[in-house]
Amino acid sequence: MPHDPHAPGPALLEFLTERHLATLTTVRPDGSPHVVPVGVTYDAETRTARVISSRTSAKARHVRAGRVPEGPARVAVCQVDGRRWVTLEGTAVVRDDAAAVADAVARYARRYRQPRENPARVVLEISVDRILGSA
Repeated sequence: MPHDPHAPGPALLEFLTERHLATLTTVRPDGSPHVVPVGVTYDAETRTARVISSRTSAKARHVRAGRVPEGPARVAVCQVDGRRWVTLEGTAVVRDDAAAVADAVARYARRYRQPRENPARVVLEISVDRILGSA
């Protein structure tokens, strides 16, 4: 069921703060989906989901390559726990500036745990424009 990205509701927002892993779906150059497990954080105020990664990962490469020549890549991140689920859809960009990476790492540490050091770390920032879910 669709949720308003501007007002997703308290149950959905709580679900997005609980410790659950998710999957990120990007699109390979051949058009096929690439689905990998990730940790994700969500900022409801800015409607931004963040996934930390290594700059050489397939997910970062897919986002950089995009699927639409005139715009950023479309991606989906989905988390499930029993009958509760949520999918955040939107456009993604790769950020490698120190401030964006540090902010994403701090958010990840609050939701999951402090990640290992990674000098090649980047953050995939997803501008969420569609939310689906049962939570």
